[in-house]
Order: sequence, then C-alpha cells, then structure tokens
Amino acid sequence: MSRDCAAAFRQAVEARDLEAIVGCFAADGVLRSPVSFKPFRGRDEVGRLLEIVLATFEDFHYTDELVSDGVRALIFSARVGEREVEGLDLLRFDADGQIEELTVMVRPLSGLVALAESVAPRLTAASG
Repeated sequence: MSRDCAAAFRQAVEARDLEAIVGCFAADGVLRSPVSFKPFRGRDEVGRLLEIVLATFEDFHYTDELVSDGVRALIFSARVGEREVEGLDLLRFDADGQIEELTVMVRPLSGLVALAESVAPRLTAASG
C-alpha cells in the first residue's frame, strides 16, 4: 500500500473524525453494513451512513487488530443505548492503499437489532 490508510482509518474512527474516515475510502469504495441489504457505494453514501453510525455508537473503541496482506480486521466494542455490542470492521484495500471495501459485522443479535432500530429512521431521513 502506498499510504497507510489502515492506521489512518483507525485513528480517524477513534477520533470520531468523519472527514478523515471518508478520506480513507477510494472514490468508489463500498461499505457493507449489517443493517442494510444494499451496500453503500461511493464516498457520499458511505459518509452519510458513517455520520449516523458515529452518532449512534457510544463508548466505541477498538480492542484488537488482525493483519494480513491487503486486509485488516479491527475488532470493536461499543454501546447502542443500553445494549453492549461487539463487532468487526473488515477492511480491504485497493492498489493505492485506500479502502475499497469495508464490511461491518455486529453481535449479539439484540445489539444488532438496537443498532438497526436507531440507524434506520435517521438513514431514511438523510436519504429523503
């Protein structure tokens, strides 16, 4: 990778810096959310979703990091309302080192439901 977007992404998320997070994505980057069947494509769509997610997660912090060639997995812990959640951000990078795909997984189901219930109305409002 020509630049370390993996480290920059982690730092931006931990600082809750939306502009820096979105800047780590390739222009046509994709975010696969656990609360939406349809992936979010391109920096504008990704940014709209991430703005909502940053406002939803409380006490967010990464607990572990797994590294492989062209792939990074960041494991996190957070709260959505009264629900504790754990999750994984699976990052895949393009040849320029920017994020071409971010797949987010969240557990347990009760936490995922709380996340979906919180994000869905905000996402609908932001899209309309």
